[in-house]
Amino acid sequence: MTVPKRAKMVEVGPRDGLQNEAKPVPAEIKIRLIDLLADAGLKTIEAGAFVSPKWVPQMADTATVLAGLAPRPGVSFPVLVPNMTGFEAAAAAGVREIAVFGAASESFSRRNINCSIEESFQRFAPVMAAARAEGMRVRGYVSCVLGCPYEGEIAPSAVAAVSRRLLEMGAYEISLGDTIGIGTPAKAQAMLKAVAEGVPVARMAVHFHDTYGQALANILASLELGIAAIDSSVAGLGGCPYAKGASGNVASEDVLYLLDGLGVSTGVDLAKLAAAGRFISGHLGRESGSKVARALAGKFAA
Repeated sequence: MTVPKRAKMVEVGPRDGLQNEAKPVPAEIKIRLIDLLADAGLKTIEAGAFVSPKWVPQMADTATVLAGLAPRPGVSFPVLVPNMTGFEAAAAAGVREIAVFGAASESFSRRNINCSIEESFQRFAPVMAAARAEGMRVRGYVSCVLGCPYEGEIAPSAVAAVSRRLLEMGAYEISLGDTIGIGTPAKAQAMLKAVAEGVPVARMAVHFHDTYGQALANILASLELGIAAIDSSVAGLGGCPYAKGASGNVASEDVLYLLDGLGVSTGVDLAKLAAAGRFISGHLGRESGSKVARALAGKFAA
């Protein structure tokens, strides 16, 4: 089995992981979490989102969180930006990388961002043009790449079309999200091969949820195709507010344990990453969703 020698872990816990928490998480806790994640060696950490606080109240303090982060050379703190209003707020906060969030499913696009896929591109175009003018990098997310809660299975060709469009619009990387976590390795590879016909593998990333316990298997299948960028969430935080019943993102600790076992270099320290997970899990008052973190806690307790 051939896998990349190095991989980039993209930590989405502070944004995608916390956005669904009903009880507000104070800005100082978010800042501390991000600092711990950076101390663990992560170089890309989603710090928040400039979205309507009416729809995602947990992200209302993103500007405060960003202001509380000390600059770290080589570490990026991207934020999600859905429109020009969000872009202007991100620019005012000194953000250097943003993300736009599209979908491969028409129904999900309408439920998630209240517009069709084509209309979403029309929204993204001025945002991405403004980002280029400001020298910001833009990452493109595509949700529902292996299934939709409203439409069921999604054709790989639909995923490929949305991904190629985002690339052509200027996204430096396309993150392919199994939003409801129903993918299996064979289906994941079929989708990735379809996308790779229009998007270089080096510019593809994967974002798996673990609803059916397949996330790590799907990541391994992705690695076998040369994918070397993996989204994950510390302690397995998060889910999707528009996909009821879908469990959270794959845990960063579990992903790192897999990568370490394969000899894939990430620059991330497992013990420090697990400590970050214990910190936020303790604040939230629940056990970590990471099997590796729980195993390590049991080992240390013994």
